[in-house]
Amino acid sequence: MDNPYQQQIADLERQIEDNRALLADADLAELAQAEITNLTHQKKLLEEAALQLESSKSDSPAPGEEPTNCIIEIRGGAGGDEAKLWAEDLKRMYLRFIETLGLKVEHIDDLIFKVKGKTKSENAQFNADFPTPYSIFKYESGVHRVQRVPETESQGRIHTSTASVAVLPEVHKNAVEIRDEDLEWQFIRAGGAGGQSVNKTSSAVRLTHKPTGIMVSARQERKQAQNRVIALEMLRSQLWEIGEEARLKEIGEARSAIGRNMRAEKIRTYNFPQNRITDHRIKESWHNLPSVLEGGLEKVIQITKSRIEEDVEN
Repeated sequence: MDNPYQQQIADLERQIEDNRALLADADLAELAQAEITNLTHQKKLLEEAALQLESSKSDSPAPGEEPTNCIIEIRGGAGGDEAKLWAEDLKRMYLRFIETLGLKVEHIDDLIFKVKGKTKSENAQFNADFPTPYSIFKYESGVHRVQRVPETESQGRIHTSTASVAVLPEVHKNAVEIRDEDLEWQFIRAGGAGGQSVNKTSSAVRLTHKPTGIMVSARQERKQAQNRVIALEMLRSQLWEIGEEARLKEIGEARSAIGRNMRAEKIRTYNFPQNRITDHRIKESWHNLPSVLEGGLEKVIQITKSRIEEDVEN
């Protein structure tokens, strides 16, 4: 749909007109005026969101083209507090690597961020092996396991923890149909850093897609309208991914979906005692763990990408 807010705006306009008809009734005028004020405020927020959506200059490709930008979401898995720390370590690793590539980052939530590519002129000098953010990171989706001695471990025992990484492509807004009636919006106060203006208003957004049960949230921006746009982008990416997997399965190209359908599979182990990183998909190991965690991911990603794509072709 071109404007996901149009139906809601139209409904609010009808409600405003209905209440205006009640202003002539002395008993209901005060209540009707209060309702008009509330509905008008809601309508203004939706119109701002619609304007933001239309005016945003997305770098995403047209329908059918290779996705360009991507959203990376990291979640702590098994391992309690150590898993949460590991998720933060992975985020730091990726952000440092992104910085070395000169790409742009937009933070969406604590462990969710968008990676944006360079302009066409800048891309002329970009490493040919890593043409776009989605191409760089699409094989990072999956479970990343760490084996190390936590700082809180007094006995020196090695613990195993996990964190999952999801890499979602930023897709064109016309590539996925999202019906307004399938959406359930919730607006909450944003917590954490950002100042009093963030915490005093319901700027954070939680969006649920009722047919699939997918729920996404965005709270980084100060304005609710901006967070609504971000939430829609995240939902659109996840729905595109589901549709792409189904399409490939239907035409018998399930192997081409590798990198998208591996979120629940262990793809890599980071073994601190042995200073070793092992990618289980290509059965390859590297022994420069500290350097990789500081952002030196290029060799790991380059070899992994090359070997996986060779396997798919063969």
